Amino acid sequence: MTSMHAEALSEPVELTILMPCLNEGETLASCIAKASAFLQSGIRGEVLVADNGSTDGSQEIASMNGARVVNIERRGYGSALLGGIREARGRFVIMGDSDGSYDFGNLKNFLEKLRDGFELVMGNRFEGGIRPGAMPLLHRYLGNPVLTTIGKIFFQSPCGDFHCGLRGFQRDAILALGLQSPGMEFASEMIVKATVAKLRIAEVPVILSQDGRSRPPHLRSWRDGWRHLRFLLLFSPRWLFLYPGFALFVVGLLASLWLLPAPRTVGGGVVLDVHTLFFTALSINLGFQLVSFWIFAKIHGEREHIVPPDPWFQAFIRHLSIERGLIAGMGLLLGGLAFALAALGMWTSHDFGPLHPSDTMRYVIPSGTLILLGLQVCYTSFFIALLNIRAVCVPSPSPALPADGRLTIQWTE
Repeated sequence: MTSMHAEALSEPVELTILMPCLNEGETLASCIAKASAFLQSGIRGEVLVADNGSTDGSQEIASMNGARVVNIERRGYGSALLGGIREARGRFVIMGDSDGSYDFGNLKNFLEKLRDGFELVMGNRFEGGIRPGAMPLLHRYLGNPVLTTIGKIFFQSPCGDFHCGLRGFQRDAILALGLQSPGMEFASEMIVKATVAKLRIAEVPVILSQDGRSRPPHLRSWRDGWRHLRFLLLFSPRWLFLYPGFALFVVGLLASLWLLPAPRTVGGGVVLDVHTLFFTALSINLGFQLVSFWIFAKIHGEREHIVPPDPWFQAFIRHLSIERGLIAGMGLLLGGLAFALAALGMWTSHDFGPLHPSDTMRYVIPSGTLILLGLQVCYTSFFIALLNIRAVCVPSPSPALPADGRLTIQWTE
């Protein structure tokens, strides 16, 4: 049953088969024919082509073969799919590339899972099978496995193939996620946000065939791979900021405490002295900065519903007031000044003459480290408080102000 038949029905459309399209004239007709044949098995549905500016006559081919065509002006794989999802009339949507690599005539498993209540049904090419020449070796053995593993670790996602282009979902549930990515990283965004929102997710095996086009694919391996990785990192501030920052801070602190009393000899004669102490102090400060960035990102992410709310973190932030931060910061600053005075006293005892670096730097390096940490703690406390100030629109009858109200500040600490 094609879209033309679906439009004639007074009953709601159950399924939209969505195909993003950019110059897919060589394979589009075959994909539409297979999708239409699947719908003819008693499914109220439509075939929808989201065209992203084709110049090879794909729009006319789609219309002649019974598909409904919507033109999406904003370029990009994600933009085409987002536009198509918004225009879809079906309660369920199954999307897939229109290059002939997926079999639109074999969507029964997807539809059954959707009818069972799953809100996102992912295809898995590694379970279904990848035919010879269908996927470059770089994607098969490096790109897809690495990015999928990162996604599973970062977000505890159940999906074993993050980048499968054939997937089905409940239209309203996916629109409620607020997807935004215009490019290829749209595939990762859908899974990540669906996992964070705790949607019911299932997988079905699919077969990936070699595409039927003669032109090069739109996918650019390294650029699009980086965009996927960048997205995963930005949506997981723990792995981007907290874990490396905490590790740097703890390792730097322990090493500094070990080196502070005297030089250490390791490995049969290798001496670690104040030069190593300097880098351990650097590790402490870098680690603290990264942990601070995690706090900022976590506050912003929870507010924008990018990351799930964390009761422990919210309780921690409520206790992290400006006053407590200033007290802690001033304590660190005083500690740094105490080390500085000790170094000055040592210099005075030598009549302000030359000093032995191994002795004096054991005061100077901790002094600088504590002063830097103290200042960072103070200003981090102020910035956290700034993030907790919300702008609220309050209606105002004043003709001198905008008709929709004036902007006031609400303190949410």
